[in-house]
Amino acid sequence: MSLSHLSFYAAFTLSGLGLAFHRTHLISALLCLESMMLSMYIALSIWPIENQATSHTLMPMLMLTFSACEAGTGLAMLVASTRTHGSDHLHNLNLLQC
Repeated sequence: MSLSHLSFYAAFTLSGLGLAFHRTHLISALLCLESMMLSMYIALSIWPIENQATSHTLMPMLMLTFSACEAGTGLAMLVASTRTHGSDHLHNLNLLQC
């Protein structure tokens, strides 16, 4: 395993662990999701170059588009929850009360 593969796997794993263990604020969960998407985007961008396959070059742009949509939706949820609940703490949010 090369150093670049190890760094992508480590970045994805650390952001997944951050998402799993540091769930106090909604903004920290959104940042962990964005770092996971960024590591996946970089890995998908380098993979066709290493394998010299031109058929998979559209996949990183498609994933980047979905990542931008996910970021916009997450920020809209952050603003809406801050306006209704007064903070972005995740323990204040309860899906059963909505």
